[in-house]
Amino acid sequence: MKLIQTMCCAALLATGPAGAADLTIHIDDVKAGGGSIKVAVYSSADTFLKSPAGAASAVAERDSVTVVLKDLPAGEYAFVLFHDANSNDKLDRNPLGIPTEDYAFSNNALGKMGPPSFEQARFALPAAGASMRVSLR
Repeated sequence: MKLIQTMCCAALLATGPAGAADLTIHIDDVKAGGGSIKVAVYSSADTFLKSPAGAASAVAERDSVTVVLKDLPAGEYAFVLFHDANSNDKLDRNPLGIPTEDYAFSNNALGKMGPPSFEQARFALPAAGASMRVSLR
């Protein structure tokens, strides 16, 4: 029995950190400093824009900002980010629901009459990690 427990523990320890990857996101076209850049990462079409697999933020600086999400399991993801210029922790919208704060999706994906789909924004995150670049709009 102890041998089985030892083998199970060893297997869990061996598989835990090996799949952890860092995602580095370079955000261009930050129009102003102040506030923060908020990032949410999603791991499936079912959870896209509902339940993030990870999140991070960084102080917004004019021109460009870099945000790093650490220790994500390798796999497929999509992210959305926005410049929370007034630091209220939400993407502000006008009465028609159109964002009034700058935002971006992975792959610089654009939707028609709404956000892009998970498939449009999807990218692969290898175990070695990845670096991506997007532009705020």
